[in-house]
Amino acid sequence: MGAPRRGTRDAANSDHHLDELARLADTAGADVVGRLVQRIQAPTPNLYLGEGKVDELRQLAVDTQASLLLFDEELTPVQGKNLEAALTLRVMDRAELILDIFATRARSKEAKLQVELAQLEYLLPRLARMWVHLSRIRGGIGLRGPGETQIETDRRMIRRKISRLRVQLADVERHRAVLRQGRERRGVRTAALVGYTNAGKSSLLRALTGSDAFIEDRLFATLDTLARDAHVGDGRRVRVVDTVGFIRKLPHNLVASFRATLEEAAQADVVLHVIDAAHPQWEEQVAVVDRVLADLDLPTHVIHVFTKMDLVRDAAALRDRVRVAYAPAACASAASGDVTEVVEVLARHAVPVTG
Repeated sequence: MGAPRRGTRDAANSDHHLDELARLADTAGADVVGRLVQRIQAPTPNLYLGEGKVDELRQLAVDTQASLLLFDEELTPVQGKNLEAALTLRVMDRAELILDIFATRARSKEAKLQVELAQLEYLLPRLARMWVHLSRIRGGIGLRGPGETQIETDRRMIRRKISRLRVQLADVERHRAVLRQGRERRGVRTAALVGYTNAGKSSLLRALTGSDAFIEDRLFATLDTLARDAHVGDGRRVRVVDTVGFIRKLPHNLVASFRATLEEAAQADVVLHVIDAAHPQWEEQVAVVDRVLADLDLPTHVIHVFTKMDLVRDAAALRDRVRVAYAPAACASAASGDVTEVVEVLARHAVPVTG
């Protein structure tokens, strides 16, 4: 069930943001039965919402027979606990929902370690509240992954687990560094794909390399890094690396946990920022990703790639606009196989095939 968010933007933006929250809920396996918006200057310390809005939300939950409330903003442990007591329903904020999705989507050992670390760091200050959920002996959204195996432990045990995970991820980062050094010695150039979740990175990777990359029209369809060679003509190739997608208000501890993966972007010869040109809020999505890339302090060249151009109503006008505003930029349509401009970008960073 969609639930209130801070209302400082216009109604259209609120609708778009709750639409995205609904897609996250769908990815997690929930059916959205209603939504509610409150515009407030600042959240209240105890409930986030005003008491009158809490009463309205309680009635909406009864009318729609909702069993879960999702907030598009991050709640403090106190706010989450008080809201659940007032509403007598399971309450999740956006950060917890994203972490739950990551827990169900992680496939590789590395991704599972990263997600588990982020979940435990989120869990630690909320432990008392989570114990209540565990006593109900039920699973479902928000109680998967390490949520099922760590909630019953005390803070000391969780801190020890967090320390072990950090050591393991440090080993992963060192292993990645060794692999990168090997590629550099062989003269292999790399291009990293970054972008908002569901922007079309995996589709572009498949179109460029002919790989069997998993594609699904859902947020965070894949989390695991995938690398494939793209042959760009004249006996030249580039190693194309797909990375985890970003999203608005991505939990900070999740970004930190995936830093080893994001190092692939930081160390690439060129970064292709993939943008869904057909999305109504693509400019906001670009800003979200650009902020994360700025935090990484990338030393490499970033090129904006506008994909799904076959779905844009006036593709010619958009093409002219982005070539000025985001120069150098490339446009593509992975669905139709039109990736010529992207191949040209990669060709400028390619090396001859030596084996």
